[in-house]
Amino acid sequence: MTTPVPPRLIACDLDGTLVRHDGTVSRRTVAVFAKLEEAGVPFVFVTGRPPRLMEQIAVAFDPRGTASCPRAVCSNGAYDYDLRARAVVAEYAIDPATLVKVAQGLRAAIPGIGLAVEYADALAADPLYEPWDWDEGVTVQRPDEDELWLRPAPKLVGRHPRLSADELLALAEPAVSDLVTVYHSNGLRLVEAVAHGVSKAEGLARHAAGLGVTAEHVMAFGDMPNDLSMLRWAGRSYAVANAHPSVLATADDVVGSNEEDGVAVFLEELLGL
Repeated sequence: MTTPVPPRLIACDLDGTLVRHDGTVSRRTVAVFAKLEEAGVPFVFVTGRPPRLMEQIAVAFDPRGTASCPRAVCSNGAYDYDLRARAVVAEYAIDPATLVKVAQGLRAAIPGIGLAVEYADALAADPLYEPWDWDEGVTVQRPDEDELWLRPAPKLVGRHPRLSADELLALAEPAVSDLVTVYHSNGLRLVEAVAHGVSKAEGLARHAAGLGVTAEHVMAFGDMPNDLSMLRWAGRSYAVANAHPSVLATADDVVGSNEEDGVAVFLEELLGL
């Protein structure tokens, strides 16, 4: 691994990258990000999580860990979120007319798929959509078909009873990529979509511009295909050892796995923390 120039901004995915498989954030990781603050190095979390699932992260990194990270990029770029205020700052959504076309395209290309619209604090789904781990604790609304597509959707998700995330993405891309950006973040039998122009890269670029930081001075960490745009945009990119093959092939270097606190260990050594 080559030694990079110290960054002016660190961008990090959460689940599978910083967050362990059991959903926890280690004390070592929290301590390292607190030390980043003390060293004056800002950071931002760039995640597929919707705002409704950010409370655990805000609590884990409080009281020390959010002063340099007042905002997060959520739902793969569809939301700018204020971690300290626990509030959505901006939303970038798929318009209702496009939603209808995407739903038709996915259902034609992937028979049996269930669809849901993920809002900041709610989830609305068709009768076929099967809730999974991330839906725990939220009431899944089941409106009529016409009502399901009336509101702009920050993120559309589809779940299938049998097909893997990789298989779903392979079918969804040719069917609807002219309408939306499709990807997966390794959710169980899950494929996801956001509006064209919305991505982790765009969300990170917005945040970096607000700090006066250009891409060459940004260091990014990730583990799944939804991280690829961010990793390609950043001046230096790192995959954790447990990352998807496409991420391992794209990143500039590899750090230890999320279970080994790989990001924290790397930052400790790089910045002398």
